[in-house]
Amino acid sequence: MTNKHSYGKVGLQKDHGRSASASAEAPEAERRPGGMVVQKRDGDDDDARQQPIQIRVSYGPSLVNLSLPSTSTFGDVKRHLSQEVGLDPSEQRLFYRGIEKEDNVLLGDAGVKNLSKLLLREVEASKEKKLAEIKKKEEISRACEAISRVTREVDQLSDKVASLEGSVLNGSKVPEKEFLLLEELLMRQLLKLDGIEAEEAAKEQRRQEVRRIQSLEKKLEAIKERNTNPFSNNNKSVSVTTQWETFDSGVGSLNPPPAPSSANPTQDWEQFD
Repeated sequence: MTNKHSYGKVGLQKDHGRSASASAEAPEAERRPGGMVVQKRDGDDDDARQQPIQIRVSYGPSLVNLSLPSTSTFGDVKRHLSQEVGLDPSEQRLFYRGIEKEDNVLLGDAGVKNLSKLLLREVEASKEKKLAEIKKKEEISRACEAISRVTREVDQLSDKVASLEGSVLNGSKVPEKEFLLLEELLMRQLLKLDGIEAEEAAKEQRRQEVRRIQSLEKKLEAIKERNTNPFSNNNKSVSVTTQWETFDSGVGSLNPPPAPSSANPTQDWEQFD
């Protein structure tokens, strides 16, 4: 009995010793920023992971070189790339070994090492949006240029209108065909503006030029009226009415004096004794 009990105690002590030894040898765990629980590394390993590694990122025909520690996340890589390629992090997709990586994944955990190569692609919706914006800017630029050409032609027509005005004010008689020609040329410029598709700044530029041409047309019409009636006052005819004073004797009147009321005169004779 004593031997059995002694053997039981020795067995328990051995098992306890193995458990304590196993607990002492069990590695400690740590939680990474990405949420993954892994074996905790010793200080020397952490120092090595903090050392920068060279990463090459391919983006279209370009190759961007970055230097980051392996403890950096793919989100950190996107933020650095934003300064290099001009893409917002939300517009980027990063691939390593053909697999797109989430922003919270560490480079070291994904197996990224020194001189590893990543692939950068732009989010398709963002790419289409930028292409649409570029196309719109190009259309606005073309519209502004077309309106500018009309503006230069209207400048010349404005000078001709001013020249006609000076001639008329100096008393010269300007041929009617000169006015008709200018009216036709101004109308052509309006038609050109009407055919230009304009948005935003170009639309406002076109509106201002239309108003300018309309103002020149009104001015030309006023000059034309003065050229037709050089002695008119404010393009309005002035009629003068002369009133004559009529006297009973008819003197100073344009009409003869009225006839006596009776055509047969009557004579009264005085009788004498």
